[in-house]
Amino acid sequence: MTPPTSQDGISITCKKILKSLFYLQCLIVYQEGRMGKPLGNRNMGLSKSVEERALSKKMEDDQKKLPAGPAPYFHKDCISNILIWLPLESLPSSRFVCKPWYNIINSRTFIDSHFRRSESVLIFLKSVSRGRSYPYSRPDPFSMTSMPEEQGNTFSVEVALLQSNLKTVPIFGPHVTGSSSKFFIQFMEFKEGKIKVGKYNVSCLGNIRATCNGLILLDNHVKKGLIVMNPVTRKLITLPLGTLCNYHKESYGFALNHVTGDYKLVHLFRDEFEYVTCETLDLATRSWRAVNGPSFGLFNWFGHAPVSAIGALHWIPQLDNSDFIVSMEVENERFHCIPLPHRCTTHDRVMEMGGLLCFVTHEDLNIDIWNLKSVPEGIWTKQYSITKGSLIDMVPLFSLRISGDVIFRRKEDGSFHAYDFKSEVMREFEMDKERNLSSGAYLPHVNSLLSWTPSHHVSD
Repeated sequence: MTPPTSQDGISITCKKILKSLFYLQCLIVYQEGRMGKPLGNRNMGLSKSVEERALSKKMEDDQKKLPAGPAPYFHKDCISNILIWLPLESLPSSRFVCKPWYNIINSRTFIDSHFRRSESVLIFLKSVSRGRSYPYSRPDPFSMTSMPEEQGNTFSVEVALLQSNLKTVPIFGPHVTGSSSKFFIQFMEFKEGKIKVGKYNVSCLGNIRATCNGLILLDNHVKKGLIVMNPVTRKLITLPLGTLCNYHKESYGFALNHVTGDYKLVHLFRDEFEYVTCETLDLATRSWRAVNGPSFGLFNWFGHAPVSAIGALHWIPQLDNSDFIVSMEVENERFHCIPLPHRCTTHDRVMEMGGLLCFVTHEDLNIDIWNLKSVPEGIWTKQYSITKGSLIDMVPLFSLRISGDVIFRRKEDGSFHAYDFKSEVMREFEMDKERNLSSGAYLPHVNSLLSWTPSHHVSD
């Protein structure tokens, strides 16, 4: 098709594109309404049916107004560029609009492109019931006077596991009915000075142990063990149980081996002799194996989750006044003790930023940022110093992978702040004042369509 050269031709083409986009959106809305309709609510079902008929009638009327002739042709790359801008919650259902869309959204090219343009978020658990807290859980990030009810279209991790293990797991087993607390998996977005809480409509009983490339590591409460899951696509896989250990005496790391292309779990724990022992699991083999752990005496606690960066996992091994970090290279599974440029105190952290490992430390009234490019070399370079708007109780949480801003949270009031390196300004985020923030656990996360299978791997 020859592109139009006149201004009128361009206008006609633009109108056709806009009209087609309108129909695409109508199809999405229709499909979401049809697939997301909760069961057991007759009135809501009737209302939804009326809305669907009205939308269908609107589409038919608009179709009659279009000029006769073939529909405009869009190359699959054009459709892909349109679909990639859809809201995250629309993508799973949009796959079933038609076969071409299904093929596009499930393609590695689309999944990789979507991942590369996805901004970082914080993932957390929100309590559903008022019952006794599950021992492994952290305080929920938002404490509200009225707890949300579970909707009809909520995906339950435990129910999904029961349905796949009916022959081996009793439907009314004690691991499910005996727990008094259930959690929604939610996330926090940081956009334009405001915090938005997003929902996956996914519930679980276990704690989130680690995250990597849009995948999360969950406790398995149906059968003792672990679960790797993508909360966006709701795909999950069960993993065998490793060494049992007290929750406060262990730490899980989750990383991608860029050499083999496989995801790896790293489990550090204290044995009966108080030695820190290590075992690893490759998701490709789904079997645990013991490896040489870190030197004796390096770890005093496992309070901070490890950070994945520059091909390794990194731990701050001391509660306060740590002079070094402990790093394990993912590919060769070797441990290193790397001295820090300054002593790490209570409000200091390590994080991944711009593909490097960064040490964010408070120095008098400033916040200094050091980066490390290589684990074997162990050489830190001072990258930046924040001199405006910094406070001593600001704890660095993570770096936004697209904008590059560093997100902090104050110990005093729980408020969130972002430092913009371009404008050199520290800004506080607006939040819903009706929600009282508690000292809950947040983990950096990226909402993606990635899977643990080799065909869906992507490198940062």
